[in-house]
Order: sequence, then structure tokens, then C-alpha cells
Amino acid sequence: MNVLMTILLAVQILAAIGMIGLILMQHGKGADAGAAFGGGGGGSASLFGASGSANFLSRSTAVLATVFLACTLGLAYFGNLRPTAASGSVLETVPVPVEAAPGAAGGVPATPAPTTAPGAPQIPAQ
Repeated sequence: MNVLMTILLAVQILAAIGMIGLILMQHGKGADAGAAFGGGGGGSASLFGASGSANFLSRSTAVLATVFLACTLGLAYFGNLRPTAASGSVLETVPVPVEAAPGAAGGVPATPAPTTAPGAPQIPAQ
């Protein structure tokens, strides 16, 4: 179980780093307006086509986001698992009360303990 959680955590970290990189590589919506007036570079257009880079990056980001979400759900599930008792009964885990000493009524000692410090004056009971 511990190995599975380690693998899920490693995949989640790699997916998060990949998403950060892909999101930073994408152009904002305002960048398309600048590219229409000749301000855009032609490096990505030669590799993916005019709109191919936007589709490739956005689809890759969606895939990594899905992997990240699946790893998060898996880690949450395995992190909340508790070991169960052999029979699964809740009543078997209740502590058993300690028996009272013989001769004591209802678990109360036969002679009450003094309530004052030693050497203090005793006040008679009324």
C-alpha cells in the first residue's frame, strides 16, 4: 500500500510540473490579436501549423489535468483507509470497566479519603 501511494504521489508531482510548463507555454487570448498584425513569431506555426499548437497544448494540458485529478482522488482514498478489526465489530473495541474491590459498595471505597491537608485543623461535620 505504501509503494502505491509513493507511485501516485510521484505521478501527481510530475503531472503538476508538466501542467505548469504547458500552461506557461500557451499564449493568452490577447496574444492572438497581436499576431494578426504581424507581431507573432513564426516558430510554432512551422511545427504545428497555424492553430495546431494551441490545440496540441490545450489537449496535453487537459490530459495532464485528468491524470492529476485521478492521482489526487487515489491519494485521498488510500490516505483515509483505516485498519479494521478481525471481525469488524465496533463493540469489540469498547474497553471493559474495572471491577470494584471486594467489600466496597458500588465501587466507592469503604473509608473516605481526608479532604484536608495533614496538620490542618479539622472541621467537625454537622
